[in-house]
Amino acid sequence: MLFRKTALRAAAPVAVLALALTACGGGDDKKAEDKPKGDSANSQAKPKEPSALAAGESTTGKVKEGDATVTYEVAAQKIDVGTEAETKKLVSDPKRAKGLVAATAHVKYTHKGGAPLTDTPDAPDTTEIYADGTRGGLLIGAAEDAPGCEDKLDLEGWKKGESHVLCETYLIPAGAKSLEVHWAEKDDADPVIWKFAAK
Repeated sequence: MLFRKTALRAAAPVAVLALALTACGGGDDKKAEDKPKGDSANSQAKPKEPSALAAGESTTGKVKEGDATVTYEVAAQKIDVGTEAETKKLVSDPKRAKGLVAATAHVKYTHKGGAPLTDTPDAPDTTEIYADGTRGGLLIGAAEDAPGCEDKLDLEGWKKGESHVLCETYLIPAGAKSLEVHWAEKDDADPVIWKFAAK
């Protein structure tokens, strides 16, 4: 555990782009002729999109924390979006951040039930930011230094009744109009979504 903490803290001064940045448009690679035509296309039921929450609204979820299951109340409070100039200072290779800005999601977690944590919390690990429908690229180490954000490495012993604001920072296209925070109880679960208008 000491190695893990030391490695994460060492990464903090210069954030690391953890997810490969793909084309922001993100289209379907299948050719048009492969798609259903006529009535067959219309007859297929479209999956129902989950309803989105507004800023500050909360949901409740259970997260496996070590050997225990902890119930959290989770509320995405806001997304802070930086400038291109600020973002270039956050990344190790400014050329890869061209046309992108850093967006930091502030999410409040309240421990509602279960044992106190014996390790750093896993609850924020599934937090993601989407811009205009496309997931951004995660910046490791950037959120801990953002104003109003706590460092999850300092939260061992987190117990029932305590609340903490934990953040995740993603690179998103500059000028994005619609922003979303996605959070799920675990990696393969359907996410809860909060919608924000870009400022």
